[in-house]
Amino acid sequence: MPLGISRKAAGIAPSATLALNARVAAMKASGEKVIGFASGEPDFDTPVAIRDAMKAALDSGKTRYTAASGAPELRNAIKDKLKRENGLDYDISQIVVSNGAKHSIFNAFFALLNDGDEVIIPTPCWVSYPEMVRMCGGVPVFAQTTEEDNFVLKPSHIEAAITEKTKVFMLTSPSNPNGSCWGVEDLQALADLAVKHDFYIMTDEIYEHLLYNGEKNISIASFGEKVKERTITINGVSKTYAMTGFRIGYAAGPKDVMNAIAACQSQATSNPNTPSQYAVVKALTMDQGSVEVMRKAFMERRDVLVEGLNAIDGISCLKPDGAFYVMMNVKKLIGKKKNGLAIDSCSTFAQQLLEHEKVAVVPGAEFHAPGFCRLTYALSMEELLDGVKRIRAFAESLT
Repeated sequence: MPLGISRKAAGIAPSATLALNARVAAMKASGEKVIGFASGEPDFDTPVAIRDAMKAALDSGKTRYTAASGAPELRNAIKDKLKRENGLDYDISQIVVSNGAKHSIFNAFFALLNDGDEVIIPTPCWVSYPEMVRMCGGVPVFAQTTEEDNFVLKPSHIEAAITEKTKVFMLTSPSNPNGSCWGVEDLQALADLAVKHDFYIMTDEIYEHLLYNGEKNISIASFGEKVKERTITINGVSKTYAMTGFRIGYAAGPKDVMNAIAACQSQATSNPNTPSQYAVVKALTMDQGSVEVMRKAFMERRDVLVEGLNAIDGISCLKPDGAFYVMMNVKKLIGKKKNGLAIDSCSTFAQQLLEHEKVAVVPGAEFHAPGFCRLTYALSMEELLDGVKRIRAFAESLT
C-alpha cells in the first residue's frame, strides 16, 4: 500500500484564525507594529486568585491523573454552576470535562454522528464547526442568516434545512463571529422543532457572561425535559476568566451521550490537565467581580469600535449584543482598487489591509460570510483606536 495521509485528514482545512494569529505574531517579532484584530482570546490577565489556585494545586501534589471525565471536585463545581446560573440540574455522571470547549464539541460530534448524518450550522459560523463535523463523518448543512435579521436564523429557515438525515443543530449564542444573541422566542422555536423532528441541539455557551444588552444568557436546555434530553450544553472558562491556555471545557447532557463521550475521551486523551482543573474549581466558586470588570471593559471597547467603523465611508457594522467580535461590512468597497489592484473580495481586502496598513482582520469568507471581515475588540483601547485610524486610511486610499 502506498504511503500518504488519509483522505479524512487531507480534507480538513487548517484554522484560518490561528494561522493569521501566527502570522501577526511573526510580524510583531520582526519589529513590525501590527494591530491584530484577529485573535479570539481576552487580553486580560487571568485573575490572581485563579493563578494562586493553580500554584497551590501544583504545590500540594495535584499533578497526577484524575478520572478521565474530570476530577469529582470540578464536576461538582460545574454541577452547582449549571444549577445556579443556568437552571439546569445534572448529575456529575452527566458532565465530562475536556481539553477546552473545542475538545468538548469535537467529542460530542464524535459520539453522535454516523457517516452521512447532517448538522445544521447557521452562518456566519465559527471556522471549526464544519471541519469538526467532517472529521467525525458528518455533513455540515449551512443555513444562511442575514445582517437584517441580526444574524439570527428564522424558524422557517431552520425548518427548511431539516431533512431525514438531520442529527444535530449547532447553536451559538452569543455568537462567534458576529456577537448576535438568540432571544427567548427564537430559542423556543428551535426547541419546538428539535422535539417535533427529533434531533439534538448542541449549544456552545462559551461567551455566556459577555453580554451587553442587560439580559442574562438563557440555556435552551432549561426549556423543559423534552428539549433537555436532546441538548448537549458546551461551556468552558477560556473567555469568561481569560484562561485560554488552561485548556478546560466541559459538556453536560443526556446520560447515554455523556457516557459515550466519556468512553471516547478515556481512550483518546484520558483526563484534561490536572492542576488546571483545580484552578477552574476556584474560578467557578470565587467572587465573580473580575468577570464584571472585564465585561464592562469589552462593552466600552465595543461602543468605540462600532462608532469608529460606522464613521468610515463604505464600511458599516451592527452593534453586537455579546462576545467580543464585530462583523465589518465591506461590500461597498468591493470593486475598488488599491494601487491598481482590484479589491475583488473580502479576502483581498484583508490581505491588502495587512500589507499596507499592518492591520490584521479575518476575512468573512472563512466564516461563510463573504463581503464581511471579523474584528475582535479584545485589545487595548489605544490599539483599537489606532487600528480604526489605519482602516480609515486604507478605505480612503481606495479608488
